[in-house]
Amino acid sequence: MKPSILVARAVFPDLVERLRAWFEVDDNPEDHILDRPQLIQRLQGKAGVITTGSERIDAQVLDACPELRAVCNMAVGYNNLDVPACTARGVLCSNTPDVLTETTADFGFALMMATARRITEAEHFLRRGEWTRWAYDMFIGADVHRATLAVLGMGRIGQAIARRGRFGFGMQVIYHNRSRLPADTEAELGARYVDKPTLLREADHLVIVVPYSAESHHLIGAQELAQMKPTATLTNIARGGIVDDVALASALRERRIAAAGLDVFEGEPRVHPDLLAVPNVVLTPHIASATVATRRAMFTLASDNLVAALGCGPDAGRPPTPLNPEVLSRMRPGLT
Repeated sequence: MKPSILVARAVFPDLVERLRAWFEVDDNPEDHILDRPQLIQRLQGKAGVITTGSERIDAQVLDACPELRAVCNMAVGYNNLDVPACTARGVLCSNTPDVLTETTADFGFALMMATARRITEAEHFLRRGEWTRWAYDMFIGADVHRATLAVLGMGRIGQAIARRGRFGFGMQVIYHNRSRLPADTEAELGARYVDKPTLLREADHLVIVVPYSAESHHLIGAQELAQMKPTATLTNIARGGIVDDVALASALRERRIAAAGLDVFEGEPRVHPDLLAVPNVVLTPHIASATVATRRAMFTLASDNLVAALGCGPDAGRPPTPLNPEVLSRMRPGLT
């Protein structure tokens, strides 16, 4: 008898169909957002689930769904998963690193450039029919080439952004990270490690790509924004909650920094009304990885993790990107 699984959100139907070779699949083609009671109900009798950031898997859900053995997130971030709670119960967790690195870096750089050059403001101005003449100071922005690119968080995506800035635009690259990169990696990227106050003080364009955790909540707040240049821009493609949205809106409104580009928000999909009220911010709905090839690769990797975690396929027992591989030796016999 095939194990039963849940695919929590609508995804590419042909890729869901492939899972039916291994599993009894309960999917969600209508793409309803499952609240907690609905999620628990749909997970009854399920051995595995493919989640997105919409589904919170924590101790309460796990205890209500004792047959669950694998939770495979279709994202590189996994703050929606309580990994310690899963580990304590022998539930394998996985994410999808690497496959979205370059696409997300492309988008992050594009968002930073749109922010620096005031593209959203200018387009709205044009669409309102207000463009009637040329003026020397009309939507003057900031140069990107040869400016100082400050990267907060120098993992895979941060390094990809640094490469684009350094070698594509001749930018001076500085970075801050929990741990310093090896000297040869710094040399390859042309990047200089600095402490966080220096990063904020010297940034012409700050790009945030740190993972979300309790420690990184409001990592950028009023105090940090006050250390930035009034001509600087801030771009966040990491996770909502890393930037204090209220403090950022205040800094933008008072022109204490020049502009911001945001793909993520606290409490998304809700966006704080203060951010909607300021003109000098570019807002996008968490789409940094949104290309067909990348989203398909993300679901494929999540599927590969699930198939292997539940003891199926040629890589049974060896999921490619586990977050807590220590549970594999403790999973129920017959599933690995």
